[in-house]
Amino acid sequence: MVRLRLRVDPIKCKAHGMCDELIPERIRLDDWGYPIIDPRALPPDLLDFARRAARACPRGALSIHAVGEVGARAVPDDAD
Repeated sequence: MVRLRLRVDPIKCKAHGMCDELIPERIRLDDWGYPIIDPRALPPDLLDFARRAARACPRGALSIHAVGEVGARAVPDDAD
């Protein structure tokens, strides 16, 4: 089973805040409206919500990646 997690591209993100509304179980917003992503792998029951949030991002800054892909870490040292 492939483990997936959410990631945000901080360069593309312009703090629209839609992602927080679509998947508040994994995303919260900082004081300026930028997403703070929960670094844990997505459970199966949240995967559809995560995909919807990634598709809805107006800047394409939110994405889903397999843990273990180049650039992804099983235990990230930051929350994106």
